[in-house]
Parts: sequence; C-alpha cells; structure tokens
Amino acid sequence: MKKVKILNIEIDNLSMKECLEKLKHGVIFTPNVDHLMKLQKDSEFLKAYLSCDFTVCDSQILVFASQFLGSPIHEKISGSDFFPAFYQHHRQNQNIKIFLLGSAEGVANKAQKRINEKVGRDIVVGSHSPSFNFENNQEECEEIIKIINDSGATVLAVGVGAPKQEKWIYKYKNHLKNINIFMAVGATIDFEAGKIKRAPKWISEVGLEWLFRLVCEPKKLWKRYFFDDIPFFILILKQKLNLYSRKKSINAKLIASNK
Repeated sequence: MKKVKILNIEIDNLSMKECLEKLKHGVIFTPNVDHLMKLQKDSEFLKAYLSCDFTVCDSQILVFASQFLGSPIHEKISGSDFFPAFYQHHRQNQNIKIFLLGSAEGVANKAQKRINEKVGRDIVVGSHSPSFNFENNQEECEEIIKIINDSGATVLAVGVGAPKQEKWIYKYKNHLKNINIFMAVGATIDFEAGKIKRAPKWISEVGLEWLFRLVCEPKKLWKRYFFDDIPFFILILKQKLNLYSRKKSINAKLIASNK
C-alpha cells in the first residue's frame, strides 16, 4: 500500500472502495489532527498506532496538510463514514458479526437496533456501554472480554475516544480470539444511535467539520480545537522545512519490535 508520512505516523493512501476490499482482518485506526498531536507526547498511543494494520485519514485538514507537504492523500475516510459503508458492504456476509463497545448507557444498544434495521439482519450481535474509567479496572475489562467472546462477534468496533480506544485494542486484542477485525470508531456509535448529529457533507469537504462539532459540543471540544491542536500547523511547517524530529517515532518502533 502507498503511504503518506505526516509527522510521526504513515497514513495509507487508500480510497474507500480499496479499504473495504482490503480489510479482511487486522486493526484499523483513523487519525485526525487531535490524534497527531497526542501522538507527539504519548508513547503508548504511538506504539498502538505503529502496531495497527490500516491507518486511514479521518480529517480534511490532514488531506490539506498532505497536499502542502507534496504527497497528497487522495481521499478522506472518516470512521463515521467508513463504519456504515463497512456494514452495508457486508450486509449479505454471514461471517461478519459486529460488536459495539462504547458510548453512554443504552446508546450502543440503540445503535445496534438501528443498524440491524438498516441492514435487514442482525449484523450487530452485541453491544456494551462500559463505565467511564473502565480501562483502569482490570476486572471490568475481563468481564467485557468475556461478553465479547461469548457474543460470537468477528468484528469489534470500539468507540470510547482517543487514545483510550486505540490503547484498549492494542492491549486486549490477543484476548479476543474470535475477532478478525478491530476498529477504533470514536463518536461513530453516537452518530449511529442518533445521539449526536453529523455535519452536512459540504461542511466536512471544506474542512470545517471540527467547527460544526464545536458548536454542537462546545464544553467538550473547545480546549481541543483552540489550544491542543493549534501547534499542529507549526509542526507541519517544520516537516515541510525538514526540521521535524522523528525521534519519538523511531523509539516507539524499537519498543514495538521488542513485543
């Protein structure tokens, strides 16, 4: 697969169609600007990213950045677009059985019902909304693993926010023996349940989906967009001028190779 280097990760330069056809097994993450900024400081998050099998672009801003860097990403494939495309692509494939892990109490179950109604069969075989700090509770994680394994699911979609979802998949994927495909899907479960409204397509295409989400969830997102993510543009300029350091990426690769 062709890859595009943006800061300390490589993004697969795939179309939606190519991604759907290639994803038979493995882990898929969908980086955006916020992920890239967290990846500059969080070595555990970076290690999870470097171990995944597919990394596709979840941000029009990253598409613009890739064009500025001279290696354009051909298509934005956000998790909230890819996930419905995935279950529609496999609507007749009885080997695809999805489990939803994430969101607030009752929301994942609502998403399960709505997806199954759209597909016309029980493609989503289970759902669970964990507690807020579930990743720090070993007993709860073990119970979740049992629930997923007992469900018969072959695909796991985890929507608990980054970097929590990626780290959880990285830590526990080997405990989920029946799962062939792991997806980190962010707010997608909320979108599927109708809890959060998605931005109109034209807003997403011009790179302003972040602004739409900020208006919808200002208390949750204002700090991310106005403080945490602004340095991204300085780092991209440094990469363009060959001043960006890849030291953290190299260290994480060494760590990952020893696992």
